[in-house]
Amino acid sequence: MTPQDTARRVTRRRAQTRANLLDAAFAVFAAKGFGRVSIEEVCDAAGYSRGAFYSNFATLDELFFALYRDRADLIAAQVADALAQDGPGLDVPAAVERVTEVLLLDVDWLLVKTDFLVHAARDPAVAQALLDHRARLRAAVADRLSRARGHTALPAVLGDAEGAAHAVVAAYDGVTTQLLLDKDVDAARVWLGQLLTALLTDGSGTPE
Repeated sequence: MTPQDTARRVTRRRAQTRANLLDAAFAVFAAKGFGRVSIEEVCDAAGYSRGAFYSNFATLDELFFALYRDRADLIAAQVADALAQDGPGLDVPAAVERVTEVLLLDVDWLLVKTDFLVHAARDPAVAQALLDHRARLRAAVADRLSRARGHTALPAVLGDAEGAAHAVVAAYDGVTTQLLLDKDVDAARVWLGQLLTALLTDGSGTPE
């Protein structure tokens, strides 16, 4: 085995260790809450030593941040991909249906996300990371709506595409808050679809 092969093998193994730690942390954070979890609990859940943890993360905060970023980036990608499938115009009901079908609506994720929100409210650096993610999510929506201008009208009350994107993210926030309480994922998808269609059209399901 060449030195290059050995280096690639080590890199793959380290990446797998990191992924396993993140998966284990996700389960532990969802079950107990971020502020109640220790590094030892994450290591035990993943089946690794503290040495394996510290070879990937300096602190539990760093792991929590990485976990949030990975899931948040997945959601932004899901939304962008679902919105990219139309031509120049935007079939709002069809696009909304695609988004609500693929969008990650998971109670465990929402528990972890809520912990991150509370954590961010007390730490300006973490808050900026959360704001950056929300800006990327809005940008993915606003970019698609902007490209549809001239082909698909938006309700005037929303203003421009950026205003519509803010409304879409706010609707997602509201539906996911309800989901945290009633745990009804199917109802959340239906409600989110209805709410987004009403926001982005005249409410009848037909673009203006």
